[in-house]
Amino acid sequence: MKDIAIYGAGGLGREVACLIKKLNSINPTWNIIGFFDDEKPAGSEVSHFGKVLGNIDTLNGWEAELAVVLCIGSPKTLMTVRNKIINNSVWFPNLIDPNFSVADMETFCIGEGNIIKADCTATTEVSIGSFNLLNTFIHIGHDACIGDFNVFMPGVRVSGEVKIGNCNLFGAGSFIKQQIRIGDGVTLSPLSALLTKPKDGNIYIGNPAKIFRI
Repeated sequence: MKDIAIYGAGGLGREVACLIKKLNSINPTWNIIGFFDDEKPAGSEVSHFGKVLGNIDTLNGWEAELAVVLCIGSPKTLMTVRNKIINNSVWFPNLIDPNFSVADMETFCIGEGNIIKADCTATTEVSIGSFNLLNTFIHIGHDACIGDFNVFMPGVRVSGEVKIGNCNLFGAGSFIKQQIRIGDGVTLSPLSALLTKPKDGNIYIGNPAKIFRI
């Protein structure tokens, strides 16, 4: 068994603990030692899965080899936390639900630190970078390429030949038209349909999705 800790002691962290338990029921691999969190004090009870072990400083001082999964729903915060982890003993496994369906494994590629939850699908020639969250019922079409630190809320549909950069947030039930190119820092609101190329760092709302100025 390999020691693993969850960074983020909120609801997503508990959900991922359930995913780890599910994976262990098929192939016992992981020993959950607890949670890291920058807002809750060490020793705080999170759930029956464990307590808060400490914050980012505690993790950076951890001496033993430790797998860590980053359970953070904000792309920018996710990237910030990853960049602050400088402990060479820490590594980042992919945690993928057993029912994740890939039509063409020979052309599928994936980086590190990704979380793929239940009922997600990908077809052929799909590439996924690192530290992405696919949060149930996500579909990724053919020849799609996804960068790093992207968060997909439940029910997102990514059409074929879509290219996605880094640190984007896709709301629940949103849709991306085929061949759309998405850069960095885009937020697509829930139930919105992105039919044209968005501008970096902006929020898009509606069907068709249009830029929203705060």
